[in-house]
This record gives sequence, C-alpha cells and structure tokens, in this order.
Amino acid sequence: MPPTDVDDLTVPSAERPTAERVAGSLRDEILSGGLPPGMPLREAALAAELAVSRNTFREALRLLGAEGLIEQQLYKGAVVASMSEARIRDIYLVRRTLELRAVEESGAATVAALDAVEAAVRVTEAAVAAEDWRGVGTYSLRFHGALVATLGSPMLDTFFHGVTAQQRLAFAAVADEAVLQEPWTARDREICDLVRAGFRGAAGTALRQYLDDSERLLVQLTRGA
Repeated sequence: MPPTDVDDLTVPSAERPTAERVAGSLRDEILSGGLPPGMPLREAALAAELAVSRNTFREALRLLGAEGLIEQQLYKGAVVASMSEARIRDIYLVRRTLELRAVEESGAATVAALDAVEAAVRVTEAAVAAEDWRGVGTYSLRFHGALVATLGSPMLDTFFHGVTAQQRLAFAAVADEAVLQEPWTARDREICDLVRAGFRGAAGTALRQYLDDSERLLVQLTRGA
C-alpha cells in the first residue's frame, strides 16, 4: 500500500471538538461580516493561523459546508458561500418557524432570557446612533437569536446561529447597508417591548409583518445587485 498522508485520515473523535471550535470561529466571522461571500478560505494559511492541523481545518469546513456557509469551487477550493434568492426565501421560512414559535412561548421564558432580548435591542440602537450599519445588521440578527433563545433549547440556538450567518451573507450582496438596515431597529424595539409586556398576539403579528417586509426588501435588493 502507498504511504498515507496523515492529513487525509478521518478526523479522530478527540479532534472533533477542536474542529467544532474552529467552525464556530469561522461562523462568528461570517455573522459579523468579516468573511464576505466568495472569499477563499486558504487551508494552509488559516490552519496555521488557528493553530490546528490541516485535517482538523478540513473537518471544520465540512461542518460549515453542511450548514450551507461554505462552497467548494473548481480551482478555488473552499470559499464563503453566496446566497441565492431561493436560499434567502428558505432562510425566512426557517426564521418564521422558529421566531414566531418563540413569541408564542415567551410567556414561559425566564427573566434572564427576556433581559438578553432587551440588551440585544439596546446594542442595536447604539449602533444606529453611531451610524455603524454593518454593526446594526450583526446586532439585529443577534436580537433575533436572543428571541429564539427564549425557547431554552441549546440545539435550536446552535442551528439558528448558522441560519443568521447565512442571512449575513445575503446582506453582503447589497452595497448600501444603511438602506438595508435602517428601517428595522425601531421594529425590533416594538417586538421586544410587546414580548416583554406579555402581548404575545400583537408581538407575533408585528414579527410576521417584519419578516415578510424584510424578505421582500432583501430579495429586491439582491436582484438589483
């Protein structure tokens, strides 16, 4: 048998937590806008930067590929994925399913979980005041993640984090992020206040309209781009 490159072996189970950590770091970079669509992910350089083996880095890319965040392109290797109109519509289908359920169940949410929702809105409002539109997009997505987190499911939180990272990639297709982000913070505040006051029906109505309008705008801007 020919000699086997150690990097081509299946990732040992002991390394999988490391691969998950690396995937989490890259996912966070995507969510913050630090890794835009189409950016190549150079295996050797990034594995060295993250102080992991190339095999572990490949496993991290495999995990992100399963989430739709990474694509393999001919001659380029792994690149950050771009979002199609069909993918955007799928993202919003998931968001409606989870976020509306979170509002419906918010009467059972802990005080700490509701405080986290409030804190997320305040950070978004501060970014608007600073005209940090890239930050507004990131923090608004974190607000919606905090809303889902009121359900108290770590598995759903992990899944939704990947969904919001895909949403961030969709944002990147729009050149003027102020146009994309400015309309939503006041509506995040409205939803937050309704949820915290216990007006779940009104909050659900406001959230559904928010998601419908957001999807429509993002699809239109993506087509224009």
